[in-house]
Order: sequence, then C-alpha cells, then structure tokens
Amino acid sequence: MLGSLKRWLLGPARQTPVPAAQWQRVEAGLPFLAYLPAEARARLRTLALDFLAQKTFHGAGGLVLTDDMLLAIALQACLPILNTGLAAYRDWVGVVVYPGDFVIPREEMDEDGVVHEYDDPVLGEAWPGGPVIVSWQDTAPADGLNVVIHEFAHKLDMCNGQADGFPPLAPDMPRAVWARIFSAAYDDFCDRLDSGRPLPIDAYAAESPAEFFAVMSEAFFETPTRLRAAYPAAYAQLKRLYGLDPAAGANPSPPPGSNTVEP
Repeated sequence: MLGSLKRWLLGPARQTPVPAAQWQRVEAGLPFLAYLPAEARARLRTLALDFLAQKTFHGAGGLVLTDDMLLAIALQACLPILNTGLAAYRDWVGVVVYPGDFVIPREEMDEDGVVHEYDDPVLGEAWPGGPVIVSWQDTAPADGLNVVIHEFAHKLDMCNGQADGFPPLAPDMPRAVWARIFSAAYDDFCDRLDSGRPLPIDAYAAESPAEFFAVMSEAFFETPTRLRAAYPAAYAQLKRLYGLDPAAGANPSPPPGSNTVEP
C-alpha cells in the first residue's frame, strides 16, 4: 500500500515525481492555498514531500490512508514552517489519523484534591515530543477551521517548551511586542465572547493563550482578510512569524469588468 508515494520519496532525486494532475486534485480540496504566491506554493510542495519522507503515518480506527490523503495533510502541516524548515518538527516522527472524532482519557484534580477521570472527544491532539493526532473527517477546510494547521501550530509553539501561545520568534521580532499585541487581542476576544458580540474566529480560541495562537494561525491561512480586519496588529505579527501574507493573495486586483467580491 502507498507504494507509489514511497517511490516518490526514495532518495534525494525522487526519480518518480508526483503527477501534476494529482497535485492539482489534492490542492483543489485546499482552496486557501490559492492565497500563496506561485513560488511559495512550489516550495510548499517540496517541503511536503520532505515531511512525508521523515514522518511515519498510521491510520487508526480502521482508516486506510491513501496517497491523496497523505499529500493533503503534509501540505497543510508544512504551512506554519514553510519559511523556517522542518527543523521545527525534528523531535517526533508519528502522525496518527482517525476517520472521525476520537476520545482521549483525561484526569483532572479539583480544588479539593480529588482526581476525576473522564473521556474527552477531540478532533486533534499534539503532544510534546510525541505524535500529532488528527481526524481525517475534519481535515477539510471549513470557514477558518483547520484541524491540521491548528495542531501543527501547537507543534511550532512547543519548540521552546510547553504550548503557551509564545512560539519561537525571529531575531528581529521583539518578544515584548508579541506579548503585548497577543495579550491585548486575547483579552479583547474573551471580552467579545463574554459579551455575546460577533466573533471573527472560532470560540475555542478563548480556552487559553495556546489555543488562541493555534486558532489565530488557522484563520491566518484560511480567512486572512477577516483576521486582518479584526486584529490587524496580531495579523502583522503572524505575517512576520510565518513570512507570508495570505491576505494580500486573497485580494488580487480584479480584471476589467469583473464583479469579483473580496472574501
């Protein structure tokens, strides 16, 4: 199984390339990739193949993984590290894909010291030094929601310790500026949620600063103009972090006579 994909990945030369028709078919299911400039999309394809060569995929719950599925996951997983490289993902190898939601046993201690055990149904999970787990059912983009980008943003966040919404920054990105801008955006978002005002991103972002960063990363790639309109300073920080400006690609100049409406 997956023999053709493994042949593409054998050796640095990759003697049998991925057919153009297959790239087009897979990328058609990821329409937000159209926000990237052509040179970035070419680099993303190369990085995705390198990612597949370095990681081990497992289908869980009876899911049979296909080459198209692997390519789709790899393309999305590599978006957060497109301009920094695979070193950010070097301390783990496993990607586990479930057909749908899955359950993770949890333990939680209450204020009286009593430990409560429960099952937590989730769409994805990223563990420090361990695998990334995603639901295939939820890997398709849906109005700013993207479980693959979400979990791999967590992995990026974990490069300097536990996920806390403070990923490794470029040398020219002051930590104090990131902290000030994201703290203000997080406080504003929680206030919007508490007051019942419309939310520009998924409500799950209010769970913690780590989840806020991961959900903001989903929106940065999936619904960039909406995110930029709601949180322009945070969008600018993500643009510097990721070295990309999807909102610029989401607003191409329409041809004469076009009735194109911006997303």
